[in-house]
Order: sequence, then structure tokens, then C-alpha cells
Amino acid sequence: MHKTVKISLALIFVAMFFIMSVLICLHFHTEKVAVNAEEYALAIETVTLKKGSSGTLVKQVQQKLKNWGYLSGKVDGIFGNATKTAVQKFQRKNKLTADGVVGKKTFEALGINANSSNSSNSSNSGTSNKPSSTATNNDTYLLAKCIHGEARGESYTGQVAVGAVILNRVKSSSFPNTISGVIYQQNAFTAVLDGQINLEPNQSALNAAKDALNGYDPTGGCIYYYNPKTATSKWIFSRPVVTTIGRHVFCM
Repeated sequence: MHKTVKISLALIFVAMFFIMSVLICLHFHTEKVAVNAEEYALAIETVTLKKGSSGTLVKQVQQKLKNWGYLSGKVDGIFGNATKTAVQKFQRKNKLTADGVVGKKTFEALGINANSSNSSNSSNSGTSNKPSSTATNNDTYLLAKCIHGEARGESYTGQVAVGAVILNRVKSSSFPNTISGVIYQQNAFTAVLDGQINLEPNQSALNAAKDALNGYDPTGGCIYYYNPKTATSKWIFSRPVVTTIGRHVFCM
């Protein structure tokens, strides 16, 4: 009887020791996972590109800078002196620290999501109908709405071109000096007249608005555009034509 009790107690002790060991191991494993997750999140938040960096993300940055006239060199995915100089020019223009390093704020100004392998903010990639979290600026959003209403059937370049015309008008003394003033000027845009300005802009329109605001102008400074198949004003046909993009003719 006593022998049986002793054996039972020994088995209970062994079982308790085993359970405690498992619990201790689980505790340390959970702590390790939490630390690793924290380190991973921190690593994501601190993605930076600088001289010597290379890869797809560098190419995305170079392409943006090339489109906007900051980079005259090759888009080769290698962050060299030419790319650093271009980044510094862009940073100065956007009132950022001109250190030539592409960090969080510079990525945001470029409209690039550095934490996504398939950057939805890349100029030609976005097709989602849901606005991105970066589209919080009222001017950007309003510009995107007008682009969407006026040019959603056009190529991406054609969408940026419409945005550029609006911004060129803002700079011109012949038009209101705000984006909202230009867009809502009487009889200025069909999208306002027929209500399409109230449609929710898709990601492509948001990207195009961001690119236009950052200086990409495929029109070369035009302040007018029209569709020759639908335009009814004789006056618009008298304007000097600069270029044609898709169905729109852009003129001065």
C-alpha cells in the first residue's frame, strides 16, 4: 500500500515537473516571437535607400525622378552619384532634409510604398477603386476626383496630363490661384457640369494627382485640352497645339 502511494506521488511529481518545463519553454518562446516581431516591424519602418543600394525599389525611385525631370541618368536600379544628386534636388523642392537618403518622408513624397514588394503607389500599377491611406490631402483628393471624372478612360500619362493642366492654370495669372478655384471655375470642366466630379477616384487617379503635384507634366506646360471629336467651341480649335495624348489634344 505504502509502496503504491510512493510510486503515485513520484509519478505526480514527474508529471508536474514536465508540465512546468513545458510552460517555461512556451513562455520563453512567446517572448522570443514577440521580440522578433518587434524587430521585424522596426526594420520595416526604417527602410532606407542610399548610395550603394540597388534593386527594384531603387528602380522605382529612379523612374519617378526621371519622369519629373530630376534624374538625367539611367534607370538601372543602382543608387550612384547621379541618383543621390537627383534625390537631393527632389528633397530640396519638397522642403525635406537634402541628405540624398531616401527614408520614410522621401518615400511618402515620391508616392512609393517602400514596405510593399508590389508597390501600389507605383505610377502605372494601381487599379484599386479604394483610395490609399496617403490620399489625405484635400488638394490631392480633389485633383484626383477631377482627373477621374475627366480622364478615367485615358492612359496613365493622359491622366497625369489632365492633372498637370489644372496645376498649370493655378500658376497662370489668367486663372484662379487654387486647385479648387480652377476646377470649379464656371464652365471650365465637363466633369463638374455633369456631376462626374462627385465620383470616387480610383487608385490610378490618385497616383496621377500625386505625380502631377510632384512636377510630372507630360504636356510641357499646357493650360488647355480638348477632345476634337466632342468639342463644340470654335475658339478652342484656334489654340496652339503642343501634343496629343490619347483622345485629348493639349494646347496653350
